[in-house]
Amino acid sequence: MSDHDDLLWLEDAIDHALACRDSFLEDRAQTQTETVAVDRVAGRVIAEDVVAEADQPAADHATMDGYAFAAEDEGPLEVVDADIYPETEPPTLEAGRAIEIATGAPLPKRADTVVKREDTSVVDDRLEKPDLDAGTYVYERGSNVAAGDRLYAAGDRLSALDAILLRDVGREEVAVAEPFSVAVLATGTEIHEGRHTDLDSPMLCNLVRGWGHEPTYEGSVPDEDDRVEDRIADLAEANDVVVTTGGTSVGKKDYVLDALASLGEVTFHRVRIRPGKPIAIARLPAYDALAVAVPGKPIGAYVSTTLVARPLFTGEASPPSLERTFTQDVGLGPSGFTYAIPVTLDGDDATPLGHASSPLSVYEETFDPSVLSSSTRAAAADGFVLTTEGLAAGERVDVVPTTALE
Repeated sequence: MSDHDDLLWLEDAIDHALACRDSFLEDRAQTQTETVAVDRVAGRVIAEDVVAEADQPAADHATMDGYAFAAEDEGPLEVVDADIYPETEPPTLEAGRAIEIATGAPLPKRADTVVKREDTSVVDDRLEKPDLDAGTYVYERGSNVAAGDRLYAAGDRLSALDAILLRDVGREEVAVAEPFSVAVLATGTEIHEGRHTDLDSPMLCNLVRGWGHEPTYEGSVPDEDDRVEDRIADLAEANDVVVTTGGTSVGKKDYVLDALASLGEVTFHRVRIRPGKPIAIARLPAYDALAVAVPGKPIGAYVSTTLVARPLFTGEASPPSLERTFTQDVGLGPSGFTYAIPVTLDGDDATPLGHASSPLSVYEETFDPSVLSSSTRAAAADGFVLTTEGLAAGERVDVVPTTALE
Protein backbone atom coordinates (compact mmCIF):
# COMPACT_ATOMS: atom_id res chain seq x y z
CA MET A 1 0.00 0.00 0.00
CA SER A 2 1.25 3.48 -0.85
CA ASP A 3 1.97 5.84 2.03
CA HIS A 4 -0.66 8.11 0.49
CA ASP A 5 -3.46 5.59 -0.03
CA ASP A 6 -5.28 6.58 3.17
CA LEU A 7 -5.20 10.33 2.50
CA LEU A 8 -8.44 12.17 1.79
CA TRP A 9 -8.89 14.50 -1.14
CA LEU A 10 -9.57 18.06 -0.06
CA GLU A 11 -13.22 17.94 -1.13
CA ASP A 12 -13.82 14.78 0.91
CA ALA A 13 -12.13 16.27 3.97
CA ILE A 14 -14.39 19.32 3.69
CA ASP A 15 -17.44 17.06 3.54
CA HIS A 16 -16.30 15.28 6.70
CA ALA A 17 -15.71 18.62 8.44
CA LEU A 18 -19.19 19.82 7.52
CA ALA A 19 -20.74 16.57 8.72
CA CYS A 20 -18.96 16.96 12.08
CA ARG A 21 -20.27 20.49 12.31
CA ASP A 22 -23.85 19.50 11.49
CA SER A 23 -24.02 16.73 14.07
CA PHE A 24 -22.35 18.90 16.69
CA LEU A 25 -24.76 21.80 16.12
CA GLU A 26 -27.73 19.45 16.18
CA ASP A 27 -26.69 18.08 19.56
CA ARG A 28 -26.29 21.53 21.12
CA ALA A 29 -29.09 23.41 19.28
CA GLN A 30 -31.71 23.10 22.01
CA THR A 31 -29.53 24.14 24.90
CA GLN A 32 -26.97 26.60 23.62
CA THR A 33 -28.75 29.40 21.82
CA GLU A 34 -29.23 33.07 22.54
CA THR A 35 -31.23 35.93 21.10
CA VAL A 36 -29.36 38.86 19.56
CA ALA A 37 -30.42 42.10 17.92
CA VAL A 38 -30.05 42.29 14.14
CA ASP A 39 -27.20 44.78 14.52
CA ARG A 40 -25.11 41.97 16.05
CA VAL A 41 -25.72 39.05 13.66
CA ALA A 42 -22.54 39.18 11.55
CA GLY A 43 -20.59 35.94 11.87
CA ARG A 44 -23.31 34.23 13.93
CA VAL A 45 -25.14 31.02 13.07
CA ILE A 46 -28.90 31.34 13.05
CA ALA A 47 -30.70 28.79 15.21
CA GLU A 48 -34.17 29.11 13.69
CA ASP A 49 -35.84 29.13 10.32
CA VAL A 50 -36.99 32.57 9.20
CA VAL A 51 -40.10 32.60 7.00
CA ALA A 52 -41.53 35.77 5.47
CA GLU A 53 -44.91 36.61 6.93
CA ALA A 54 -45.86 39.13 4.23
CA ASP A 55 -44.90 40.32 0.78
CA GLN A 56 -41.97 42.72 0.58
CA PRO A 57 -42.29 45.32 -0.63
CA ALA A 58 -45.91 45.51 0.47
CA ALA A 59 -46.78 47.77 -2.48
CA ASP A 60 -45.31 48.79 -5.84
CA HIS A 61 -42.68 51.54 -5.43
CA ALA A 62 -40.96 53.92 -7.80
CA THR A 63 -37.21 53.40 -8.27
CA MET A 64 -36.68 56.79 -9.95
CA ASP A 65 -37.87 60.36 -9.58
CA GLY A 66 -40.33 61.01 -12.39
CA TYR A 67 -43.95 60.42 -13.34
CA ALA A 68 -46.13 57.38 -12.66
CA PHE A 69 -48.80 56.24 -15.09
CA ALA A 70 -50.52 53.14 -16.52
CA ALA A 71 -48.73 51.77 -19.57
CA GLU A 72 -52.04 50.82 -21.20
CA ASP A 73 -53.31 54.44 -21.26
CA GLU A 74 -53.18 56.49 -24.44
CA GLY A 75 -51.18 59.72 -24.43
CA PRO A 76 -50.73 62.54 -23.95
CA LEU A 77 -51.39 62.20 -20.24
CA GLU A 78 -52.83 64.86 -17.97
CA VAL A 79 -50.45 65.56 -15.06
CA VAL A 80 -52.28 65.56 -11.74
CA ASP A 81 -51.62 68.56 -9.52
CA ALA A 82 -50.10 66.49 -6.71
CA ASP A 83 -46.82 64.82 -5.76
CA ILE A 84 -46.20 61.43 -4.16
CA TYR A 85 -43.38 60.93 -1.67
CA PRO A 86 -42.32 57.82 0.29
CA GLU A 87 -44.40 58.92 3.26
CA THR A 88 -47.46 59.81 1.14
CA GLU A 89 -50.66 57.80 0.91
CA PRO A 90 -51.08 57.76 -2.89
CA PRO A 91 -54.35 58.98 -4.43
CA THR A 92 -56.28 56.94 -6.97
CA LEU A 93 -55.00 57.59 -10.48
CA GLU A 94 -57.70 57.84 -13.10
CA ALA A 95 -57.27 56.68 -16.68
CA GLY A 96 -55.32 59.03 -18.95
CA ARG A 97 -53.47 60.71 -16.10
CA ALA A 98 -49.93 60.78 -14.71
CA ILE A 99 -48.64 61.94 -11.36
CA GLU A 100 -45.25 63.18 -10.22
CA ILE A 101 -43.53 60.67 -7.95
CA ALA A 102 -40.31 60.46 -5.91
CA THR A 103 -37.92 57.53 -5.60
CA GLY A 104 -39.22 55.07 -3.00
CA ALA A 105 -42.78 56.36 -3.09
CA PRO A 106 -45.70 53.91 -3.45
CA LEU A 107 -47.44 53.89 -6.81
CA PRO A 108 -51.14 54.81 -6.91
CA LYS A 109 -53.64 52.18 -8.01
CA ARG A 110 -53.67 51.58 -11.78
CA ALA A 111 -50.15 53.00 -12.18
CA ASP A 112 -47.63 50.38 -13.25
CA THR A 113 -44.84 52.37 -14.90
CA VAL A 114 -42.49 55.26 -14.09
CA VAL A 115 -40.66 57.49 -16.53
CA LYS A 116 -37.53 59.33 -15.32
CA ARG A 117 -37.98 63.06 -14.90
CA GLU A 118 -35.09 63.81 -17.27
CA ASP A 119 -36.75 61.75 -20.01
CA THR A 120 -40.07 63.59 -19.96
CA SER A 121 -41.65 66.39 -21.90
CA VAL A 122 -44.43 68.24 -20.07
CA VAL A 123 -46.21 71.13 -21.78
CA ASP A 124 -49.28 72.81 -20.26
CA ASP A 125 -49.62 70.01 -17.72
CA ARG A 126 -49.67 67.44 -20.49
CA LEU A 127 -47.09 64.63 -20.46
CA GLU A 128 -46.02 63.22 -23.78
CA LYS A 129 -46.43 59.52 -23.10
CA PRO A 130 -43.11 57.64 -23.40
CA ASP A 131 -42.90 54.25 -25.05
CA LEU A 132 -42.13 52.14 -21.96
CA ASP A 133 -43.12 48.65 -20.92
CA ALA A 134 -45.24 48.15 -17.83
CA GLY A 135 -42.98 47.70 -14.78
CA THR A 136 -40.28 50.11 -15.94
CA TYR A 137 -38.60 51.72 -12.89
CA VAL A 138 -41.02 49.95 -10.56
CA TYR A 139 -40.05 47.86 -7.55
CA GLU A 140 -43.03 45.51 -7.67
CA ARG A 141 -44.93 44.20 -4.68
CA GLY A 142 -43.58 40.86 -3.50
CA SER A 143 -40.71 40.94 -5.99
CA ASN A 144 -38.20 40.89 -3.14
CA VAL A 145 -39.92 38.50 -0.74
CA ALA A 146 -43.21 36.67 -1.08
CA ALA A 147 -45.22 35.66 1.97
CA GLY A 148 -44.25 32.11 2.91
CA ASP A 149 -40.71 32.26 1.49
CA ARG A 150 -38.14 30.59 3.74
CA LEU A 151 -35.36 33.14 3.92
CA TYR A 152 -33.02 31.39 6.37
CA ALA A 153 -32.65 27.87 7.64
CA ALA A 154 -31.28 26.98 11.05
CA GLY A 155 -27.53 26.55 10.67
CA ASP A 156 -27.01 29.35 8.14
CA ARG A 157 -24.11 31.69 8.92
CA LEU A 158 -25.14 35.34 8.86
CA SER A 159 -23.27 38.37 7.58
CA ALA A 160 -23.71 42.11 7.87
CA LEU A 161 -25.77 42.03 4.66
CA ASP A 162 -28.32 39.75 6.29
CA ALA A 163 -29.25 42.50 8.73
CA ILE A 164 -30.84 44.34 5.80
CA LEU A 165 -33.21 41.52 4.89
CA LEU A 166 -34.00 40.58 8.47
CA ARG A 167 -34.95 44.14 9.31
CA ASP A 168 -36.98 44.45 6.09
CA VAL A 169 -39.16 41.49 7.06
CA GLY A 170 -39.74 42.93 10.51
CA ARG A 171 -37.21 40.99 12.55
CA GLU A 172 -35.49 43.07 15.22
CA GLU A 173 -33.79 40.06 16.79
CA VAL A 174 -33.11 36.41 15.98
CA ALA A 175 -32.10 33.27 17.82
CA VAL A 176 -28.50 32.25 17.13
CA ALA A 177 -26.26 29.45 18.28
CA GLU A 178 -23.82 30.46 20.94
CA PRO A 179 -20.31 30.75 19.49
CA PHE A 180 -17.99 27.82 19.99
CA SER A 181 -15.63 28.13 22.90
CA VAL A 182 -12.29 27.17 21.38
CA ALA A 183 -9.14 26.25 23.27
CA VAL A 184 -5.91 26.71 21.28
CA LEU A 185 -3.03 24.57 22.56
CA ALA A 186 0.52 24.45 21.22
CA THR A 187 2.43 21.19 21.55
CA GLY A 188 6.19 20.77 21.45
CA THR A 189 8.92 20.66 24.07
CA GLU A 190 10.89 23.31 22.17
CA ILE A 191 7.93 25.71 22.46
CA HIS A 192 7.08 24.74 26.04
CA GLU A 193 10.65 25.41 27.16
CA GLY A 194 10.84 28.72 25.28
CA ARG A 195 13.45 27.58 22.76
CA HIS A 196 11.14 28.28 19.81
CA THR A 197 8.48 30.96 19.43
CA ASP A 198 4.91 29.74 19.13
CA LEU A 199 4.03 31.20 15.73
CA ASP A 200 0.81 29.29 15.13
CA SER A 201 -1.41 30.03 18.14
CA PRO A 202 -1.89 33.79 17.62
CA MET A 203 -2.72 33.16 13.96
CA LEU A 204 -5.23 30.44 14.87
CA CYS A 205 -6.88 32.60 17.53
CA ASN A 206 -7.35 35.36 14.97
CA LEU A 207 -8.86 32.96 12.44
CA VAL A 208 -11.29 31.48 14.94
CA ARG A 209 -12.33 34.93 16.18
CA GLY A 210 -12.87 36.11 12.60
CA TRP A 211 -15.13 33.11 12.01
CA GLY A 212 -17.42 34.25 14.81
CA HIS A 213 -16.23 32.13 17.74
CA GLU A 214 -14.44 32.69 21.03
CA PRO A 215 -10.86 31.41 21.18
CA THR A 216 -8.65 31.22 24.24
CA TYR A 217 -4.91 30.64 24.05
CA GLU A 218 -4.14 27.86 26.53
CA GLY A 219 -0.35 27.89 26.34
CA SER A 220 1.72 24.84 25.51
CA VAL A 221 2.43 21.28 26.53
CA PRO A 222 5.71 19.36 26.06
CA ASP A 223 6.05 16.28 23.88
CA GLU A 224 5.20 13.80 26.61
CA ASP A 225 2.51 11.23 25.87
CA ASP A 226 0.46 11.37 29.08
CA ARG A 227 0.74 15.14 29.45
CA VAL A 228 -0.50 15.74 25.91
CA GLU A 229 -3.53 13.50 26.43
CA ASP A 230 -4.34 14.89 29.87
CA ARG A 231 -4.12 18.49 28.68
CA ILE A 232 -6.39 17.87 25.69
CA ALA A 233 -8.87 16.07 27.96
CA ASP A 234 -8.94 18.96 30.43
CA LEU A 235 -9.53 21.48 27.64
CA ALA A 236 -12.21 19.34 25.98
CA GLU A 237 -14.03 19.18 29.30
CA ALA A 238 -14.29 22.97 29.39
CA ASN A 239 -14.63 23.87 25.69
CA ASP A 240 -16.55 23.01 22.55
CA VAL A 241 -13.48 22.66 20.33
CA VAL A 242 -9.81 22.03 21.07
CA VAL A 243 -7.34 23.15 18.40
CA THR A 244 -3.81 21.81 18.78
CA THR A 245 -0.70 22.71 16.82
CA GLY A 246 2.18 20.37 16.09
CA GLY A 247 2.57 16.67 16.81
CA THR A 248 0.32 15.52 13.97
CA SER A 249 2.84 13.61 11.87
CA VAL A 250 4.33 10.17 12.51
CA GLY A 251 7.50 11.03 14.41
CA LYS A 252 8.52 9.47 17.72
CA LYS A 253 7.31 12.53 19.65
CA ASP A 254 4.10 13.14 17.70
CA TYR A 255 1.58 12.18 20.37
CA VAL A 256 -1.48 14.23 19.41
CA LEU A 257 -3.14 11.65 17.16
CA ASP A 258 -2.69 8.87 19.72
CA ALA A 259 -4.20 11.15 22.36
CA LEU A 260 -7.23 11.96 20.21
CA ALA A 261 -7.76 8.29 19.36
CA SER A 262 -7.65 7.46 23.07
CA LEU A 263 -10.09 10.23 24.00
CA GLY A 264 -12.53 9.78 21.12
CA GLU A 265 -12.67 9.00 17.41
CA VAL A 266 -10.36 10.45 14.77
CA THR A 267 -12.64 11.27 11.83
CA PHE A 268 -9.72 11.65 9.46
CA HIS A 269 -5.97 12.29 9.52
CA ARG A 270 -3.98 13.61 6.56
CA VAL A 271 -5.42 15.34 3.53
CA ARG A 272 -4.07 15.52 -0.01
CA ILE A 273 -2.95 19.13 0.28
CA ARG A 274 0.54 20.58 0.27
CA PRO A 275 1.54 22.30 2.42
CA GLY A 276 -0.53 21.24 5.43
CA LYS A 277 -1.07 17.53 4.78
CA PRO A 278 -1.09 16.14 8.36
CA ILE A 279 -4.29 17.76 9.68
CA ALA A 280 -6.86 15.79 11.65
CA ILE A 281 -10.39 16.28 12.97
CA ALA A 282 -11.72 14.18 15.82
CA ARG A 283 -14.95 13.74 17.72
CA LEU A 284 -14.71 13.56 21.50
CA PRO A 285 -18.24 12.43 22.47
CA ALA A 286 -17.39 11.79 26.12
CA TYR A 287 -16.65 15.52 26.41
CA ASP A 288 -19.30 16.82 23.97
CA ALA A 289 -16.41 18.37 22.06
CA LEU A 290 -14.52 18.33 18.78
CA ALA A 291 -10.80 18.55 18.15
CA VAL A 292 -8.76 19.92 15.27
CA ALA A 293 -5.11 18.88 15.14
CA VAL A 294 -3.09 21.25 12.95
CA PRO A 295 0.48 20.66 11.70
CA GLY A 296 3.16 22.80 13.30
CA LYS A 297 4.80 24.58 10.37
CA PRO A 298 3.11 28.02 10.32
CA ILE A 299 2.15 28.36 6.64
CA GLY A 300 1.14 24.71 6.47
CA ALA A 301 -0.94 25.30 9.61
CA TYR A 302 -2.62 28.30 7.97
CA VAL A 303 -3.34 26.47 4.71
CA SER A 304 -4.78 23.35 6.31
CA THR A 305 -6.80 25.29 8.88
CA THR A 306 -8.35 27.70 6.38
CA LEU A 307 -9.04 25.07 3.71
CA VAL A 308 -10.03 22.08 5.85
CA ALA A 309 -11.06 23.32 9.30
CA ARG A 310 -12.72 26.57 8.24
CA PRO A 311 -15.90 24.72 7.10
CA LEU A 312 -16.18 23.23 10.59
CA PHE A 313 -16.38 26.72 12.07
CA THR A 314 -18.31 28.55 9.33
CA GLY A 315 -20.41 25.96 7.51
CA GLU A 316 -19.09 27.27 4.20
CA ALA A 317 -17.46 24.71 1.92
CA SER A 318 -15.65 26.78 -0.68
CA PRO A 319 -14.41 30.37 -0.42
CA PRO A 320 -14.78 32.71 -3.41
CA SER A 321 -11.89 33.26 -5.80
CA LEU A 322 -10.53 35.88 -8.20
CA GLU A 323 -9.35 35.19 -11.75
CA ARG A 324 -5.85 36.49 -12.40
CA THR A 325 -2.90 35.90 -14.76
CA PHE A 326 -0.11 33.69 -13.41
CA THR A 327 3.29 35.24 -14.08
CA GLN A 328 5.74 32.29 -13.92
CA ASP A 329 6.12 28.70 -15.04
CA VAL A 330 5.77 26.49 -11.96
CA GLY A 331 5.97 22.72 -11.86
CA LEU A 332 4.71 20.49 -9.08
CA GLY A 333 6.08 17.58 -7.10
CA PRO A 334 4.36 14.20 -6.68
CA SER A 335 0.91 13.86 -8.21
CA GLY A 336 -2.16 13.14 -6.13
CA PHE A 337 -2.20 16.40 -4.18
CA THR A 338 -3.88 19.77 -4.30
CA TYR A 339 -1.03 22.28 -4.05
CA ALA A 340 -1.69 25.64 -2.40
CA ILE A 341 0.73 28.05 -4.10
CA PRO A 342 1.01 31.39 -2.26
CA VAL A 343 0.87 34.41 -4.55
CA THR A 344 1.09 38.16 -4.36
CA LEU A 345 -1.34 40.24 -6.40
CA ASP A 346 -0.54 43.30 -8.48
CA GLY A 347 -3.38 44.43 -10.70
CA ASP A 348 -4.28 41.47 -12.89
CA ASP A 349 -1.05 39.56 -12.11
CA ALA A 350 -0.58 36.76 -9.60
CA THR A 351 3.09 36.15 -8.85
CA PRO A 352 4.04 32.98 -6.95
CA LEU A 353 5.64 34.04 -3.66
CA GLY A 354 8.61 31.72 -3.25
CA HIS A 355 9.55 31.63 -6.91
CA ALA A 356 13.09 32.83 -7.54
CA SER A 357 11.72 35.95 -9.25
CA SER A 358 9.69 36.95 -6.16
CA PRO A 359 10.89 38.66 -2.95
CA LEU A 360 11.09 35.16 -1.39
CA SER A 361 13.48 33.00 -3.42
CA VAL A 362 12.76 29.37 -2.48
CA TYR A 363 12.43 27.53 -5.79
CA GLU A 364 13.06 28.11 -9.49
CA GLU A 365 10.95 25.63 -11.44
CA THR A 366 9.29 23.19 -9.06
CA PHE A 367 7.09 24.45 -6.23
CA ASP A 368 8.62 23.58 -2.83
CA PRO A 369 5.84 23.38 -0.21
CA SER A 370 8.12 21.89 2.43
CA VAL A 371 10.33 24.97 2.76
CA LEU A 372 7.48 27.42 2.20
CA SER A 373 5.46 25.74 4.94
CA SER A 374 8.00 27.00 7.47
CA SER A 375 8.67 30.43 5.92
CA THR A 376 7.23 33.34 7.86
CA ARG A 377 7.91 35.57 4.82
CA ALA A 378 5.25 33.56 2.97
CA ALA A 379 2.75 35.16 5.36
CA ALA A 380 2.94 38.18 3.03
CA ALA A 381 0.90 36.24 0.46
CA ASP A 382 -2.29 37.90 -0.81
CA GLY A 383 -3.85 34.55 -1.64
CA PHE A 384 -3.37 31.00 -2.85
CA VAL A 385 -3.76 29.21 -6.16
CA LEU A 386 -5.11 25.70 -5.63
CA THR A 387 -4.00 23.33 -8.37
CA THR A 388 -3.28 19.68 -9.11
CA GLU A 389 -1.36 20.51 -12.30
CA GLY A 390 1.72 22.59 -13.07
CA LEU A 391 1.08 26.16 -14.20
CA ALA A 392 2.46 28.21 -17.08
CA ALA A 393 3.24 31.91 -17.26
CA GLY A 394 0.31 33.74 -18.85
CA GLU A 395 -2.23 31.14 -17.71
CA ARG A 396 -5.46 32.38 -16.15
CA VAL A 397 -5.83 31.01 -12.63
CA ASP A 398 -8.28 31.24 -9.75
CA VAL A 399 -6.80 32.89 -6.68
CA VAL A 400 -8.42 32.38 -3.27
CA PRO A 401 -7.61 35.66 -1.47
CA THR A 402 -6.63 35.48 2.18
CA THR A 403 -9.45 37.93 2.94
CA ALA A 404 -11.94 35.32 1.74
CA LEU A 405 -10.37 32.64 3.92
CA GLU A 406 -10.41 34.77 7.04
